[in-house]
Amino acid sequence: MPSIDVCFSPELLHLYDLKGKAVVAVDVLRATSTMVTAFAEGASHIFPVMELEECRGFAGRGCLTAAERNGIKAEGFDLGNSPFAYMNGNVAGRDIAITTTNGTRAIRLSEAAEEIVVGAFLNLQAVANHLRELNLDVLVVCAGWKGQFNLEDTLFAGALVERLNDAFGYEHDSALAALYLYQTAKQDLVEFLRQSSHVRRLEHLEIHKDIEFCLRHDVYDVLPVWRHDRLVDLMRVRELES
Repeated sequence: MPSIDVCFSPELLHLYDLKGKAVVAVDVLRATSTMVTAFAEGASHIFPVMELEECRGFAGRGCLTAAERNGIKAEGFDLGNSPFAYMNGNVAGRDIAITTTNGTRAIRLSEAAEEIVVGAFLNLQAVANHLRELNLDVLVVCAGWKGQFNLEDTLFAGALVERLNDAFGYEHDSALAALYLYQTAKQDLVEFLRQSSHVRRLEHLEIHKDIEFCLRHDVYDVLPVWRHDRLVDLMRVRELES
């Protein structure tokens, strides 16, 4: 039986051997939720990068550029990190380069894995189904906040553990802790997270609707996976190949 484990911060990745594993990179508020939304709205490819200047350079390749630092859209870029900014038809058929405070770092630091999947509550079931098909050991990599633990990514990890509980075991307490946390909170995630540090940070920016949207479950049948140097929607790839 494959196992599922949880890494609570990218700063802890040095403790894990990623070879042969499937990584689920998650930044619920808001990077991976926004990437899932972008693919649902028809984006072609997404290039997650670490630095602002690297992201800016993709404009010369015809990409839309998206950048966020400390919850705020970075100056001089086409898009920020709100999923609602990707819903007005502007991303359909376009490639997007994106850099965020936490989420893009979690993805790029996981490149040694056999598979990298971008997860969010918005595509939770699609992620769970794919992991069952892969039948690999799974590590959920929580983006956290600037290297620190956060609640919302851990809640996603717990939700994924719950969805896979019948087919995946766990050797370490991290998966069990995430599961117990999610089971405590799942009746009202918005209320449970109200006092969390990142929710308070985002509510200060008056983007409560982003928070509520990003905590919705199974909105999209979208599956962003890492291929070579970019993310693609595996669901769309399969459709085109069929």
